[in-house]
Amino acid sequence: QGELVESGGGSVQAGGSLRLSCAASRSIFSISIMGWYRQAPGNQRELVATVTSSGRTNYADSVVGRFTVSADTIKKTASLQMNSLTPEDTAVYYCNTFGRLPGDIFPRQFWGQGTQVTVSS
Repeated sequence: QGELVESGGGSVQAGGSLRLSCAASRSIFSISIMGWYRQAPGNQRELVATVTSSGRTNYADSVVGRFTVSADTIKKTASLQMNSLTPEDTAVYYCNTFGRLPGDIFPRQFWGQGTQVTVSS
């Protein structure tokens, strides 16, 4: 627990911007991908954007052109720049990564505690 820590959530008006940051524990190694998911009330958790250690990105259709994901898998940090926010972007945003802790044989998924993003119209 506590392997991923997010920051940067908050409230903003429609059309505004926010930047989320995520830092992984130094204990996690062999990180292959970092990214962001979100969950709105009553909805399932959904992918927002991911970036691999080789720099390949993947975005949900709903955020293409508005959000930019970046990560440094060596420094174990990730960020999500969100522009032109709409009320439909309101959700709890979770940082996510695949990696290993000492003693792990196989990579596994890690989640942050989530940070609230609220966009008002």
